[in-house]
Amino acid sequence: SLNDTLRTWPLWLWTAVLLAYCYAASVMPVWILLQPRDYINSLQLISSLGLILVALVVVGTMGVNGQPVEIVAPTTQLHPTNAPPMWPVLFITIACGAISGFHCLVSSGTSSKQISCETDAQFVGYGSMLTEGFLAVLVILAVSAGIGLGWPNQFPGLQGKELWNTVYKDFQAAGGLPTTIGAFVVGSANFLEGIGIDRTMAKAIMGVLVASFAGTTLDTATRLQRYVVQELSRAMGDGLPALRPVLRPLQNPHGATLFAVVTALMLAMFPGPGQPWTAETIGQGGKILWPLFGATNQLLAGLAFLVITFWLWRRQKPVWFIAIPTVFMLVMPAWALLVQLFGPGGWWEKESYLLSFIGFATLGLEIWMLSEAVLMWPRVRGVLEEALPPLPANRLAGETASSSTPS
Repeated sequence: SLNDTLRTWPLWLWTAVLLAYCYAASVMPVWILLQPRDYINSLQLISSLGLILVALVVVGTMGVNGQPVEIVAPTTQLHPTNAPPMWPVLFITIACGAISGFHCLVSSGTSSKQISCETDAQFVGYGSMLTEGFLAVLVILAVSAGIGLGWPNQFPGLQGKELWNTVYKDFQAAGGLPTTIGAFVVGSANFLEGIGIDRTMAKAIMGVLVASFAGTTLDTATRLQRYVVQELSRAMGDGLPALRPVLRPLQNPHGATLFAVVTALMLAMFPGPGQPWTAETIGQGGKILWPLFGATNQLLAGLAFLVITFWLWRRQKPVWFIAIPTVFMLVMPAWALLVQLFGPGGWWEKESYLLSFIGFATLGLEIWMLSEAVLMWPRVRGVLEEALPPLPANRLAGETASSSTPS
C-alpha cells in the first residue's frame, strides 16, 4: 500500500520533502497553505492539551490500573551527574514555556499580519504565551510523574523512582533530543491510558502533538528567514551599490526562500553527531546545532525586550519594568553560552568547532548590538523613529498584489 511504501523512505528523503513543502508554504499566499495548516494544527494541539488535562484530573484521583500517580522526581537534585552549573544553564533549559525569542519573531513576522485589528494583539500574543506556559507545566508533570507509570519498550520492568533515576541518571544522556521528546510522549501517554485510551493510541496522539509543533515551526521559520534575507539584501544593496546585481536575486520572495531552503538542506544532509556518512544516517544534521537552541532563543528574547525598551524610551514613557528583564535576558543566556563553550566537557574541549564558531559569532553579535544600544541610549530620548520612505510605484504595485495573496 501507499503507507507501506512511504514508511520505507529514508530519513533524508523525508527531510527533502518537508523542505520542499516549506518552500511552497513560504512563497504562497499565507491564506492558501500556512494559515489553514496552522488552524488544523491548533485544533490538534488544543484537543491534545485538553485530553491531558482531563486525564490528569482522573488519574490524580483514581490512578492508572490501580496504581497511584505521584511525583517520582526528587524535590531537589543539586548535583546531577555530568551537569553544568544550574545557574545560569537553567535559564536556557526552560525556554519557550517561560519566554521565547522565536515567538517574538513569529508575532512580528506572521501573527501581526493575520489579526483582524490591533486590539486583538494582546489576546492573541499574550494568550498564546500563557498557553505555552501551561503546556510547559504539563510537560513537567509528564516527565516528573507520568513517566513513573512505566516505559516498557525502553526500560521493561522499571517503574516509579527507579525508572526516573534510570532515565535521568546522567544529564548529558537525558538531554538528547530523542530522550527528551520520548520522556514527554511516554509520560503523557501514561496519563491518557488512565482514561481508557489504549497505550499505542495514546502514544500516537502525543506523537502527533509533538509533530504538530514541529510542523508549525518549519514553514513559519522558513517564511521568517525569507523576510530576513530580503531585508538584509536590500539594506546591503543600499549601503554597497556595487553588490546590488549580486544581491538582487535575494530580494524577491522566490530567491530568498530558495536561499533559506537550500542552506537548511545542506545542513540537514549531514549525519547526526558522531555518526558515519551512510544513507541511513544522513538527514539528521539539524541535531548538530540543537545545543545552540536554548541560548540563541533566549538571546532573541533579550533583543525583543531591548527593542521594546527603546520604543518606550523614545516616547518618554517609564522603562524600568522592561529594562530589568532586558538586562537579565541579555546576561543570563550569554553567560550560559560561555559555560557551554568553555565549561567542563564544553564544545571547545570536545573540538566541536562548528558549535564553537557559531557560539562565538552569536556572542560577537550581542556585543555589537549592546554597544550600539549604549551609544544610542542618551541620544534618542524623546526622538521618534524616522518614517519609512515611500515605496517606488513599481515595488508598491508588486507588493500590493502579493499581499492580497502574500507574505
